[in-house]
Amino acid sequence: MNAVAAMPLPRLVRIYAADAGYEFLRLLRAPGASVPMLAFPAMFYLLFGVMFGHHGVQQATYVLGSMAAFGVMAPGLFGFGVVVAIERERGLLALKRALPVPPGAYLAAKMVMAMLFAALIFVILAVLAAVIGGVRLAPTQWLALALVMVLGVLPFCAIGLLVGTWVSAQAAPAIANLIYLPMSFLSGLWVPLAAMPHVLQQLAPLWPAWYLGRLSLRAVGMAHAPLGPPIAALLLFTAVFFVLAVRRLRRAG
Repeated sequence: MNAVAAMPLPRLVRIYAADAGYEFLRLLRAPGASVPMLAFPAMFYLLFGVMFGHHGVQQATYVLGSMAAFGVMAPGLFGFGVVVAIERERGLLALKRALPVPPGAYLAAKMVMAMLFAALIFVILAVLAAVIGGVRLAPTQWLALALVMVLGVLPFCAIGLLVGTWVSAQAAPAIANLIYLPMSFLSGLWVPLAAMPHVLQQLAPLWPAWYLGRLSLRAVGMAHAPLGPPIAALLLFTAVFFVLAVRRLRRAG
């Protein structure tokens, strides 16, 4: 710990950056995880925004906003939930504690990895929307959507971390999917909430994906809700799940 505290700041920055880069490359080189993560939002966008896009550019724009929120959930839930569960069972977390590296480097690297994947998903969706969907947004709107996606992955990193510290490596993919898919549906990311039963509309604010969807739809001009409440809700979700996950990690890691 003293050796870490005595490290000069540039060296600490290099350690954090190297860890994050290795995490990103490791997940990118695991096609079983990275390909579905990158392909599913693109596939659903083409399906619902273009092929079944009976309302033209307006629908393509709306689906861009909803698929942006859907897409960035995966790097957090699976990049944290499944990977942390596997590494915890293999004893890698105990090994990390024994190494002379900053104690926060492990989690910071995974968060940066998730944010990089969110940025990559944004690029894929933006290209498909502009080239195939005919979507035209102002530069500030594209920038706003990119920021929503890159920062919006963090609540799901916290949820994924809690999953990874709580369940076994074998159960983690199933639990992550049980969170990912139902939450996406119940948050109105696949079907607009207006077309769903009233009781499901009432329950939508319980899910962090709903708030992220509000922000992404606002970024593309398809919603006009105020910024404050969704941002505050996502910050609260992030803080609560992160605190619970870190406490659990200290006991089970």
